[in-house]
Amino acid sequence: MPIPAKLRRSLAALSGAVPPRLRSAARPVARRLGLAAAEGDWWLATTPPWVIPADAGRSFGAWCIICRWTGERFLGREDGESADCPRCRSIARDRFLFWCFLTRTPDPFGMRVLETSPRLGEHYRERMRRWFDYTCSDFDSNSHRSELDLDLQAIDLPSNSLDVILTPHVLEHVPDTALALTELFRVLKPGGRMYLQVPLVYGRTSVPVVPEFHEDNTPVCFNFGWDLTDLLRDAGFDARVLVPAGYSAMLHGRHPFPPSPAEGFHVDELAADVRLDEIETVIDDEQATWLGIRPPYHFSTWEAIRPPAGGTDGR
Repeated sequence: MPIPAKLRRSLAALSGAVPPRLRSAARPVARRLGLAAAEGDWWLATTPPWVIPADAGRSFGAWCIICRWTGERFLGREDGESADCPRCRSIARDRFLFWCFLTRTPDPFGMRVLETSPRLGEHYRERMRRWFDYTCSDFDSNSHRSELDLDLQAIDLPSNSLDVILTPHVLEHVPDTALALTELFRVLKPGGRMYLQVPLVYGRTSVPVVPEFHEDNTPVCFNFGWDLTDLLRDAGFDARVLVPAGYSAMLHGRHPFPPSPAEGFHVDELAADVRLDEIETVIDDEQATWLGIRPPYHFSTWEAIRPPAGGTDGR
């Protein structure tokens, strides 16, 4: 029998205060009482996604914010496109996007959330639907199974209809950036927010010199740089770039970039072109290590807020 939403919210207030090891010990009893998901059914967990224990990974080494898996380490290498969770199959950039959304969005329960081209499957989506008015879209559902086929240049949704948009690694494939951002602004409610990721490997936006394609064979229209912030502001958003503490330290010159950065990352350009007053640290080094968000310069997420009707900052 499903647990009513009001009871789930009441239990949430208690769950975040219980240490991870004590929660693990109590979980078998909670399952018998119907207060916890069956073993393996992480998508039915009764702890809301936005309840993040202060010491989530300290006892285990690695902790997934999406499915609550804990263990010694994630699978694969330290990379934005790797560090796979053994349970939900999230990669590191998925977890950073989720972290930005959950830690920056006030009182998200029941919000109407649109996610464009999500990587993760039905169990993830079921978990999202338990806590949010959630739907997902893709351009044509060829690369990602979705509920809606949406062209970001002409979004077939009413104006002022969404509270949150999650859009990871999609905008670089859209031919008309300005039109897409105008549409995304239109469908957000005043005070609504978008968390947007693109591969940030260059300091300034450019068009690929030779044709580029990502793994799903989708052509890349733009290689975005830090100046994507300007395009978001031109569309009406209050925009900033959210980064891990380790990346902020590199960009401020307090910590060096690695001598041999990952292939494709133009760290000299990234350091030269960043506008330091437009970046904001959202996760400390210890938390980033728990979530597998390493190396830090692989991770950035734009927070774009549609100003509320009164004109004040939406944070």
